[in-house]
Amino acid sequence: MVRIDFNRLRFLVVDDNAHMRRILRTLLHGFGTREVYEAEDGAGALEAFTHYMPDIVLVDWVMPIFDGLELTQMIRQPGSNANPYVPIIMLSAHSEKKRIVTARDAGVTEFLVKPISAKALYERILNAVANPRPFIKTGSYFGPDRRRGVNPNYAGPERRKDGKSEVIHQPQPDKAKVLI
Repeated sequence: MVRIDFNRLRFLVVDDNAHMRRILRTLLHGFGTREVYEAEDGAGALEAFTHYMPDIVLVDWVMPIFDGLELTQMIRQPGSNANPYVPIIMLSAHSEKKRIVTARDAGVTEFLVKPISAKALYERILNAVANPRPFIKTGSYFGPDRRRGVNPNYAGPERRKDGKSEVIHQPQPDKAKVLI
């Protein structure tokens, strides 16, 4: 069984709703997290991200100044900050496939539909920490590999056949954060 040592992780919670930030903070503290930083909009989140260097970002989709998608794209710009590989978990009340695909294509690591449950939040965090996906860099995308699994028997058309994509294995997470 894999468990996470939450007291070693720093979280950034970004949501314009103070009540939702409080719920997330309470859940994270319940998991054992000690460091939870908050921002109420994308601009404050970018500032907090560079200042606190969180291990995981929980971000709402709809916010003032710039939204969760724009924040994700700013964080994912290689060379623009210290950790473009940080796991980003997007929160949204909208669960349409189009929105989930849009979030994935922006570089979101995991997607969580509101209202959230403690179990669902824990599972997304566990997946992001214990099973990090390699990052892909193409001319128009930098972020976690959008393919969840590799099927060696796949016979369809290749999606990256132009050969211009680069697979980047992100820096290994601190193994002390994951307990087996």
